[in-house]
Amino acid sequence: MADSIPLNPVRKNSKKTPYYNAGRYSRYQVEDEASSLDEMPLMMSEEGFENEESDYHTLPRARVNHRHRGLGWFLCGGWKVLCGSCCECLAHVCRRKKELKARTVWLGYPEKCEEKYPKNSIKNQKYNILTFVPGVLYQQFKFFLNLYFLVVACSQFVPSLKIGYLYTYWAPLGFVLAVTMVREAVDEVRRYQRDKEMNSQLYSKLTVRGKVQVKSSDIQVGDLIIVEKNQRIPADMIFLRTSEKTGACFIRTDQLDGETDWKLKVAVACTQRLSALGDLFSISAYVYAQKPQLDIHSFEGNFTREDSDPPIHESLSIENTLWASTVVASGTVIGVVIYTGKETRSVLNTSHAKNKVGLLDLELNRLTKALFLAQVVLSVVMVALQGFLGPWYRNLFRFVVLFSYIIPISLRVNLDMGKSAYGWMIMRDENIPGTVVRTSTIPEELGRLVYLLTDKTGTLTQNEMIFKRLHLGTVSYGTDTMDEIQSHIIQSYAQVSSAQSNGSSTSSTPSRKPQPAAPKVRKSVSSRIHEAVKAIALCHNVTPVYESRTGVNGETEYTEADQDFSDDNRTYQASSPDEVALVRWTESVGLTLVNRDLTSLQLKTPAGQILTFYILQIFPFTSESKRMGIIVREESTGEITFYMKGADVAMASIVQYNDWLEEECGNMAREGLRTLVVAKKALSEEQYQDFESRYNQAKLSIHDRALKVAAVVESLEREMELLCLTGVEDQLQADVRPTLELLRNAGIKIWMLTGDKLETATCIAKSSHLVSRNQEIHVFRPVSNRGEAHLELNAFRRKHDCALVISGDSLEVCLRYYEHEFVELACQCPAVVCCRCSPTQKAQIVRLLQQHTANRTCAIGDGGNDVSMIQAADCGIGIEGKEGKQASLAADFSITQFKHIGRLLMVHGRNSYKRSAALGQFVMHRGMIISTMQAVFSSIFYFASVPLYQGFLMVGYATIYTMFPVFSLVLDQDVKPDMALLYPELYKDLTKGRSLSFKTFLIWVLISVYQGGILMYGALLLFESEFVHVVAISFTALILTELLMVALTVRTWHWLMAVAEFFSLGCYLASLAFLNEYYGIGRVSLGAFLDLAFITTHAFLWKVCAITVVSCLPLYIIKYLKRKFSPPSYSKLSS
Repeated sequence: MADSIPLNPVRKNSKKTPYYNAGRYSRYQVEDEASSLDEMPLMMSEEGFENEESDYHTLPRARVNHRHRGLGWFLCGGWKVLCGSCCECLAHVCRRKKELKARTVWLGYPEKCEEKYPKNSIKNQKYNILTFVPGVLYQQFKFFLNLYFLVVACSQFVPSLKIGYLYTYWAPLGFVLAVTMVREAVDEVRRYQRDKEMNSQLYSKLTVRGKVQVKSSDIQVGDLIIVEKNQRIPADMIFLRTSEKTGACFIRTDQLDGETDWKLKVAVACTQRLSALGDLFSISAYVYAQKPQLDIHSFEGNFTREDSDPPIHESLSIENTLWASTVVASGTVIGVVIYTGKETRSVLNTSHAKNKVGLLDLELNRLTKALFLAQVVLSVVMVALQGFLGPWYRNLFRFVVLFSYIIPISLRVNLDMGKSAYGWMIMRDENIPGTVVRTSTIPEELGRLVYLLTDKTGTLTQNEMIFKRLHLGTVSYGTDTMDEIQSHIIQSYAQVSSAQSNGSSTSSTPSRKPQPAAPKVRKSVSSRIHEAVKAIALCHNVTPVYESRTGVNGETEYTEADQDFSDDNRTYQASSPDEVALVRWTESVGLTLVNRDLTSLQLKTPAGQILTFYILQIFPFTSESKRMGIIVREESTGEITFYMKGADVAMASIVQYNDWLEEECGNMAREGLRTLVVAKKALSEEQYQDFESRYNQAKLSIHDRALKVAAVVESLEREMELLCLTGVEDQLQADVRPTLELLRNAGIKIWMLTGDKLETATCIAKSSHLVSRNQEIHVFRPVSNRGEAHLELNAFRRKHDCALVISGDSLEVCLRYYEHEFVELACQCPAVVCCRCSPTQKAQIVRLLQQHTANRTCAIGDGGNDVSMIQAADCGIGIEGKEGKQASLAADFSITQFKHIGRLLMVHGRNSYKRSAALGQFVMHRGMIISTMQAVFSSIFYFASVPLYQGFLMVGYATIYTMFPVFSLVLDQDVKPDMALLYPELYKDLTKGRSLSFKTFLIWVLISVYQGGILMYGALLLFESEFVHVVAISFTALILTELLMVALTVRTWHWLMAVAEFFSLGCYLASLAFLNEYYGIGRVSLGAFLDLAFITTHAFLWKVCAITVVSCLPLYIIKYLKRKFSPPSYSKLSS
């Protein structure tokens, strides 16, 4: 795969070895930090590590080697680097960040805080009243094009440099700036209104005197805030109390991590036990919280109550937190604020929107610099031919102003109007309804994309899980045979209830089917199904929620719940949609979860009997353990059972020996199902008591708590009885597979970045055909230090043409030590899947691709957790999904379904780029042709810096005479939309940027010089006797040439193009009668030389036509021959 990266064996006693291809990456030379130990590149084998263990710790950090910097370096861009670093230093000094620290927060006493914490307000604005005008002007004038026009326009205030009228320079510039300012102002006002709405939301704050209303922006660290159901949590809080009798509540986190399922949060036990709200002020308690961090999935802290004897200490974890921007889904909660404003997890994970500039704009900016250089050279040549007489520097500047039309200001106006037109066309396209263009400045980017970074949940999938398969080892049940399971369950529980003991569930079950079967097999299958379904119904963290429950005390709630047990208004909530799918399935086969609190759960059998189980311990799912467990005691029998379910990789070593698990897991994964292995173990009372004492002891330890707890739990996880294997399908969005295939054929590399589990992400990558069936998948092993990363990258390097799956933690380690190597290897993969990615990591990956590949990136997502990635990408696309509108509001383009991206890129991206390229070059040609004529004119008239065409003629030339035909190029298309979608391979050509390059630009320069020369010399040659009419003649020929050139450039005619051509010609002819004062040479002859009698003579007409034909006919012939002998790829298709 990465044959281009030589990974050299370690060489002893060598000061430096090439870190990368010496030619290409010579600046990444490596020196060691600790000592002058040799550089260690990635190796072909692991022998180097076996030889010397200490190498693990002495692997060097990559450092950019400083090159010798001289005058050449300074002139070739060094001044930019120096200016940039000076500005950065100044900015750093001006806004030196305060160091984030851990804090002690006293309940209800914000004044006791030792430090000043940030204000709790949301601010998404780019500018304020003072910075708006300077900021917008800076954004405009940092482009060379606009800065150039400003200088030229200002020069007209100097009398000796004045050429023509002021309005010819200031009107276009003023128009461009006014349009930009109005657009920015409207966006800014909208942002301000959105922020104000969020900041002025009212919350109840608990004080010694009772409840008071407080604005969201006035909340401080230490405040006790009451948040009602369906209200947004305003700041990061520790959960102290809830109105729910269970002492726990659900919150919705879709705007924080993109997951639509509800999360269960638990109140601090000490404060939940208090009899009344007011008692929070009668106790002396504080929370110790770690310093603010990016990680939204972890938290460490302690709660201490000082006034009890002995003091109460409780450890706080992620389940005791309520992060800002999440929403309370059940009950009312009271929390103490620990982080506000900029220090909240949601703000720390949000990157600021940058001003996006399209690649086409940057390319045009480069071309305008080249044109400016040509203009200066031309002016110097003119002054040199004059012989540097008199005040030559003044003449030089006058020539620069005279030739300023080489760089047309109408370029920006035309391109901006074109962009708006493309946006309007995209929103009007009936094939992609509901599409919104939010950033009108970068539609051409859609045609230049190489990398597409997509979210998984809600973008590729619908986030709806359906239970598909239950496998018991000897027998497998699919969707069509679920009724058999139902009948087995009904029989089992009928016997249980008749015998009133659980043991009889294993007694022989009468066969319902007439065919003879071995009674032993029938018995075992029935009892195994019963055990499996019961395990699935118990081993989870799902809670049933009844919307209509309004009871205050326990009894009424239960009676009401009893009535609702059969109703449709029961909904299940869990931290994972897989869990809900499993519980829904057990309900469909007859075993229903009807109630759950922190200590017990209740199941209803098919006969309506309620079984109660007490929850003794619960071990939640973590990405490290890849499994979850629960220990329950059945109320009726007192039996203690340990149930566990998890990924096959984690469970294979835990369950008893079997010969079918691995094979069946593989089969299900190939079908795109998410598999879970379910197992159980019966525990005696003594076994459980012994475990509980060890477990509690481990939980209180301060050092290595997680390791000690895991070790105790693992002592139970031995020789468990394998019950079954389940398969759940996450339904894909409509047409995801054909869309991904279309994008792949178009040469776009697709990376999936998801916060989900590794197994789930791999499943979806397979089922969506992101990874094709015959492709190998390389799962990057978890790495935690430099040495492991080194070995694992070596292992990955040997794989060829395989997709990469890597977790966020491993990715971070690789990027810390081996950024260049990792990105280079990953970019050669056909597909990459990054799982367990935080929002910030997603944005970091986007920026890495931009830096290392210099290709255009596109990010697509639908949740609040995708906003950073969408804003960092060159082109951000948001999907309006179940996860709210946050992503679609932050994106440049908003679509309603993932499949629409195909048409958006192949059709609209192609058209926008091709049209803008043609339009930009044509507008430049229009300026260059008139500058060529000016140069010829000046050189004939003794190098006088006198304008050929005066005031209105110049303004009219750029506007009313040629603007409509030139602008009608935005309706041109080289390939029909159906053809562009049928042959996505055509898109690959666009990414090479051949429609607008120095080569095409030089061709247009040659055309301009040829035509300008022909028009001017032709006018002088043919009209020698009527020499005074040279302005009228050359200008008429010029207008006709431009109109014919538009016709030559058009690839597909639209009726509006023809209208524009004839309208412009009509305007010119009509204006001939009014513009007689402009025709003549210089100002001396104003009004003297135009008579309609001369213009209507045959001689005038045939001579103008002759000049026009000579200027255009050769180009038509060349175009015909080129299409005949070297046609472009798309023309072969369209013919």
